[in-house]
Amino acid sequence: MRLTNIVQLGIKELRGLARDPMLLTLIAYAFTLSIYTASKAMPETLNRAAIAVVDEDQSPVSARIITALYPPYFTTPRIISQHEMDSRMDSGLDTFALDIPPDFQRDLLAGRAPTIQLNIDATRMTQAFTGGGYVQSIVTSEVREFLNRYRSAASVPVDLTLRTRFNQELNKSWFGAVTNMISSITMLSIVLTGAALIREREHGTIEHLLVMPVTPTEIMVSKIWSMGLVVLLATTFSLIVIVQGLLSVPIHGSVALFLAGAALHLFATTCMGIFLATVAGSMPQFGLLLMLVLLPLQLLSGATTPRESMPEMIQIIMLAAPNTHFVILAQAILFRGAGIGVVWPQFAALLGIGVVLFFFSLRRFRQFLR
Repeated sequence: MRLTNIVQLGIKELRGLARDPMLLTLIAYAFTLSIYTASKAMPETLNRAAIAVVDEDQSPVSARIITALYPPYFTTPRIISQHEMDSRMDSGLDTFALDIPPDFQRDLLAGRAPTIQLNIDATRMTQAFTGGGYVQSIVTSEVREFLNRYRSAASVPVDLTLRTRFNQELNKSWFGAVTNMISSITMLSIVLTGAALIREREHGTIEHLLVMPVTPTEIMVSKIWSMGLVVLLATTFSLIVIVQGLLSVPIHGSVALFLAGAALHLFATTCMGIFLATVAGSMPQFGLLLMLVLLPLQLLSGATTPRESMPEMIQIIMLAAPNTHFVILAQAILFRGAGIGVVWPQFAALLGIGVVLFFFSLRRFRQFLR
């Protein structure tokens, strides 16, 4: 291998990428708007659900219930009439509609068991699943305190003191921003290297390279460093400007250490992208192949679901995937402030997987060129 050839071929790849507006748009979207929207949409628990109340009792206890339905779980309750309840829910204006019947307080004080009607728009599955329980808990608590004429906390035999580390506010958007950035790194590194190789094949540029004094290793290494550099620069921008700046997500660990781990991960995934491109005959086939590869990689790597909750066999198999170790490494550094003494096994695993993928992909790439 000659370093000059590798550098010049890599510059050629960067020029080719600069002339592809679709890939440039994909890079910009994946590391900016995609991360921002995923972070804001991450909370799957009840969050600012639209609720309306039909207060037919107009009593102190009904007022207590209405004032207890407050943000961030619900929006400020909208007081409506009974004939508006169904029409507003049919129009999708309300997720919950609470109907407090007449003489509700009088029946409570008389020892009867009055009922309150709660209509739920079940098309909004996430909010409907948890919101009914929230409303029931709030109504029960307010009614019990009204009847007891005082507020009290339930006494328990053991006092549990909670200390939340790394995310004291339990803000799911912090987790969503970093997780989506990790997913974008894996996806873009595979897409860019595979698209670069298929683009050369479709344009006939690969035949020009074969008559030049360059080796398959030089061609492959040039694609790895050039596309990996693009993703690494985009990752740095996204981490500093979008995650830390715009979303105000605190980073506890070393950014440089995380980028070093990202570079090793990119070495492995760019090799994987070249291998997939040699298997696919065209860009549409490459896209279909990506769906078969990326979905298991993303879902089973531990980025969205903890690995401990998966079957043991799946955990063992996914240790062969580079992004499994990268997710462990990234979460340890960015969330928990881990140093090299903690994440060195993941660094070693990424290096080993990258070397294996490199030689495996190089062999396949030589067959592809023949």
